[in-house]
Amino acid sequence: MLRSKEFVYGMLTILGVVLPWYFNIQFMQSTGSWTFDVPAFVEAGYANAASSSLSVDLGVMTVTYLLWMFTEARRLGMKHTWLYFILTFLIAVACSFPLFLLMRERHLKAQASEAQLAAP
Repeated sequence: MLRSKEFVYGMLTILGVVLPWYFNIQFMQSTGSWTFDVPAFVEAGYANAASSSLSVDLGVMTVTYLLWMFTEARRLGMKHTWLYFILTFLIAVACSFPLFLLMRERHLKAQASEAQLAAP
């Protein structure tokens, strides 16, 4: 079962890079620039009630994920949690969240293997 979870999280990580950035590139092309205009992007996220709902939903979910991620990583003794924070804002939460879950599964697997080796 663990292998299939890792595969699913890995595939979701890839989709979490490709799909948001497909639209991010379209957005940059629509602004006529290859630089990412953050204020214009945020403004577009509140263009109507539907996009505002999605933007607020994503914002609340992202804060919840980041709080849980830092707490969970500390509890498990995972390192480099700053990387997931950075990826959340440089790529997308759709990438950083499944990547964190993938690395968490691998960390838990390694901990279980170490516990088996240490057992008498």
